[in-house]
Amino acid sequence: MATAKSSSSAARTALAKGASKETKKGAKKEKVILAYSGGLDTSVIVRWLEQKGYDVICYCANVGQEEKYNDLEKKALNSGGSKCYIVDMQEEFARDFVFPAIAWNAKYEGRYLLGTSLARPVIAKHMVEIAKKEGATIIAHGATGKGNDQVRFELTAYALLPGVQIIAPWRDPEFNSQIKGRVEAIEYAQKWGIPVKATKKDPWSSDDNLLHISFEAGMLEDPAARPLDRMYQKTLPLAEVKAKRQTITVDFIEGVAVAIDGKKMKAHELLNAANEIGGKHGIGRIDMVESRFVGMKSRGVYETPGGTILLAAHQDLEALTVGKDLLHTKNTLAVRWAQMAYFGFWYCEEMDALQAFLKSSQRHVTGRVTMELEKGNVTVVGRESDHSLYDAAIASMEADGGAYNQSDATGFIRLQALPLRVAARRAVRLAERKRK
Repeated sequence: MATAKSSSSAARTALAKGASKETKKGAKKEKVILAYSGGLDTSVIVRWLEQKGYDVICYCANVGQEEKYNDLEKKALNSGGSKCYIVDMQEEFARDFVFPAIAWNAKYEGRYLLGTSLARPVIAKHMVEIAKKEGATIIAHGATGKGNDQVRFELTAYALLPGVQIIAPWRDPEFNSQIKGRVEAIEYAQKWGIPVKATKKDPWSSDDNLLHISFEAGMLEDPAARPLDRMYQKTLPLAEVKAKRQTITVDFIEGVAVAIDGKKMKAHELLNAANEIGGKHGIGRIDMVESRFVGMKSRGVYETPGGTILLAAHQDLEALTVGKDLLHTKNTLAVRWAQMAYFGFWYCEEMDALQAFLKSSQRHVTGRVTMELEKGNVTVVGRESDHSLYDAAIASMEADGGAYNQSDATGFIRLQALPLRVAARRAVRLAERKRK
């Protein structure tokens, strides 16, 4: 990381190199790996980089979003790319990123289940792997200069690819003086024969993956504006939910969900199944204002049906199987872990240490949770585990046969109260001195 240039200086250096190569006929073009979605912005960026004299290698990550991948490669090449990598990482995303977040019971600012935050490091990780394979040291992305994603992509690149240079066109004056917004982007695409959808843009932007779909911008920039019903894609509105109350079970082994209703599945299959179940019950909608890492407040609307179910199940099983002190320590660290994931510090020593703590804390989180799902609600109605710390003989209010002596509580409480009693006596002394 110490050898990497800042993103702004690296971008200027990279662009200068690219521009110089335009004037050298026959010179070998410098390679740029572009995070490519096939949308308007990245399609335009492909051509813009190609015109700057770069060999643009497009890269699309399949993290569970709906996409026509056969058309995507063709469009990337027609837009100016020399190659297009399409990498299916759904299982890795669910197993190594989503499920650890579930095991942490992680929510950023107490509400957001980190759907986009968790996808970015795995996307950027594979982007770096392609850069190494292609012998490239420059990566580019279409994230704006106001959002979190620019940070997440670039922190991962700096951590995993020493000496990396970053091109972020939306932060580059040359680019956004020419392409200021959607209208100019469409005109640019038409100029170069890049096919774009001419349909009216929805008054919001969205980002989809296996864990969730997020919505922001447009009409949602007014925190008081109610989202339109047609916006939601993964969950039914409660008024349209026809499914009756449903009871399901979720099985965990060492904090990792492995089965729903007794059916064992791979991580991405299980998350998909949970999404389908939760979606028909209208589970997992969140509308919130959050604190972006770059300093501003933003309004986000999220649908996370499967993640909401799995997190509720895990949290309940953990309460049954993890001791009080460890549980409370983990709950405190979970706030920090969620911040680290949200900010983009996935590949660093602190995150490594937290992940090691998580693995140790989950040794006994094995068992089954029974839940009822109905009209947007997730209710745990039972839990069982061979690792349970619950002892009915001790906890029962009935006669316990000596397993717990209630009179012991007297000394326990007096010892816990010792600092309180000392402080109270001091208060009495000070009050007496004032009266004198």
